[in-house]
Amino acid sequence: MQTPEAGLPSPAVAKRLKTLESELRCLVCQNQTLAESPAGLAGDLRREVRLLVEQGKTDAEVKAFLRARYGDFVLYRPPVDPKTYLLWFGPFGLLLIGAAIGWMITRRRHAAKAPPLTAAASSVEQASQQHARALLVEDAHAEDGRK
Repeated sequence: MQTPEAGLPSPAVAKRLKTLESELRCLVCQNQTLAESPAGLAGDLRREVRLLVEQGKTDAEVKAFLRARYGDFVLYRPPVDPKTYLLWFGPFGLLLIGAAIGWMITRRRHAAKAPPLTAAASSVEQASQQHARALLVEDAHAEDGRK
C-alpha cells in the first residue's frame, strides 16, 4: 500500500483517501468535508481513515465504522432512508406548500377584484341572453325556410 521511500501512500491509495475525505464531514466545522477542514479533529479523522484503509478496509467498511461511532452526520451525503426523508424531501415539500399558498393568495385577490353583479346588471345580463336566444331561434327558422 505504501511506497517504501517516505511512508507515503501509493497514488491509488492517495486518490482513494482523497475521495473518502471528500465524502466525510468534519464534525467541528460541520459545513466542510474532512479534506477541506483545517480543524484538529478533522486531522485526527483523516489519520483514522488512512489507518483503516491501510488495514485493508473497503470504503463501505470505513464509512460504516465512522457511522457507528459518529452517526449519519459524519457522512457529507447521508443515505436516503426513513430517518432522513425530512432532510432530503423537506425542502421540496416546503417549496410545494409555498407555491400552493401563493396560488391561493393570487386566486383570492383575483376573485376580490371582480365586481359583484348588481340586480340591475343581472337584469341586463338576462335581457341580453333572451335577446341572443331570440336571434338564434329567428336564425334557425330562416335556415329552415331556405331548405
